[in-house]
Amino acid sequence: MVKNGFFPEINGNFGFGCMRLPMNGDEVDTEEFARMADAFVDAGFNYFDTAHGYIRGKSETAIREVVARRYGRERFLLANKLSDPYFSKEADVRPLFEKQLELCGVEYFDFYLMHAQNRNNYLKFKECKAYETSFRLKEEGLVRHFCLSFHDKPEVLDMILTEHPEIEAVQLQFNYIDYDDPTVQARGTYEVCEKHGKPVIVMEPVKGGSLVNLPEAADNALRALGGGSNASYAIRFAAGFPKVAMVLSGMSNFDQMADNLGAMTDFKPLDAVELDALAEVCRVIRSSKQIPCTDCRYCIEANTCPQGIQIPKLFAAKNTYDMFHNWNTKFYYNSVLTGEQHGKASDCIQCGMCESVCPQGLEIRRLLETVAETFEKR
Repeated sequence: MVKNGFFPEINGNFGFGCMRLPMNGDEVDTEEFARMADAFVDAGFNYFDTAHGYIRGKSETAIREVVARRYGRERFLLANKLSDPYFSKEADVRPLFEKQLELCGVEYFDFYLMHAQNRNNYLKFKECKAYETSFRLKEEGLVRHFCLSFHDKPEVLDMILTEHPEIEAVQLQFNYIDYDDPTVQARGTYEVCEKHGKPVIVMEPVKGGSLVNLPEAADNALRALGGGSNASYAIRFAAGFPKVAMVLSGMSNFDQMADNLGAMTDFKPLDAVELDALAEVCRVIRSSKQIPCTDCRYCIEANTCPQGIQIPKLFAAKNTYDMFHNWNTKFYYNSVLTGEQHGKASDCIQCGMCESVCPQGLEIRRLLETVAETFEKR
């Protein structure tokens, strides 16, 4: 196993992201989660990542049942986050933190992150003295490492790190398709971390699964290598950068866990031939004009959309239809994705609340218009 050169308490360079856990209906499948967690820990890894809003609050309680109550505290590290929707003033921050400890069944967090920072919500965090309050939690021993999760442009990250040099690491969306993407600007944000000497924790290395189910021509480029899975190439790409301390993967079944462990237990960076294949994948994907939604659900969690539009699912349906032109996608849109409880794309009232929290910077209102044109035209 690769030794972690940034945080010696982290085993290896691979972490278990708990935003997309296995589900049994609306509940976390704790039996499958336990099987996955056991394989992860038995392989020598120890870093679990959650947040208060993940799976509508069920990620934290699943951590308590599957991880905190089944392993000794010395066997795992736990990261949690201070998330924008769950506090409105300075006095809310500590009680929320204490509630998170209780929900997760732990007495401290190894890593605590200011969550999904961007230019807009950073102002709220400043007004509420969230950084100062959270850093005091570290001084009290309730947090081991004070970090940052980020979704915005490089210049915003540079500003935050300049104002808060006490930040120990930055969690970034970082994958091969976003590396040179003008919206996400993964290369630029990574270079800001280099400038400030901050190690990087990678999230969305497989872009919410988008880099697994590839267009046929892109898939063929990776199959021709005769090696690993599509996901393994994406994860190894992210892990190969010198300032990357660890790559998180949000796995939702045991097969995904086994595949990721196969790639990361004996980690090897991509070689030149593999990098060339990924360049061809990028070319194919960018020519396919797919909506680059990662299904993070920020746009619909915490009652963001007043119309109840299931935005990620509608975008996924649009991508599927554009790729395969299958009739049943239209049927699925009209019979499952929309109805009495969930609005259609055309029900969008253009309030823009979804766009204000989208980590990908998607023009959601305009994209919903294209969804409506695809599925609702007579």
